[in-house]
Amino acid sequence: MQKEWYVVNTYSGHENKVKEKLEMRANSMGMQDYILRVVVPEQKEVEVKDGVTKEKIKKMFPGYILVEMIMTDEAWFIVRNTPGVTGFIGSSGKGAKPFPLSPMEVDKILGSMGLSRLEIGNDLNEGDMIKVVDGPFSTMYGKVKHIDIEKSTLEVTLDLFGQETVVELELSQIEKA
Repeated sequence: MQKEWYVVNTYSGHENKVKEKLEMRANSMGMQDYILRVVVPEQKEVEVKDGVTKEKIKKMFPGYILVEMIMTDEAWFIVRNTPGVTGFIGSSGKGAKPFPLSPMEVDKILGSMGLSRLEIGNDLNEGDMIKVVDGPFSTMYGKVKHIDIEKSTLEVTLDLFGQETVVELELSQIEKA
């Protein structure tokens, strides 16, 4: 089984509380290998009111959190039965497990927050093989040469016309091969 991202419905305004409770439950029940990350999608907004500039953090999807998990019966049960959780998005109910978000959807949401679905050091290291999923080199395979953590970019060696060429890609443009 592989880890994937799911959208969990919560009571609106309780997203951060649900995140804390879910992380605590995963740790106390020894499920941190199955429930990996919990994210409340937020964005910074600059607001000018009466000539004063203020920065506010605004929830992108009020009433929803993202959970990166390996979908097992036990992990699914723990998330569903966390106080404040009303259900999963993408499940028809009646005991049907939900559908995960696509990598492109996850990249778009996490990218706008300055995060990535791939964890550098855990999921992605120099020398790893990757597949390009977006941009002009889409569907090509390459090898990671260098990772720039601050810019969320990496240098990848691709085979272009029989010659190794180094190109710079964003984390959102690749997936691990």
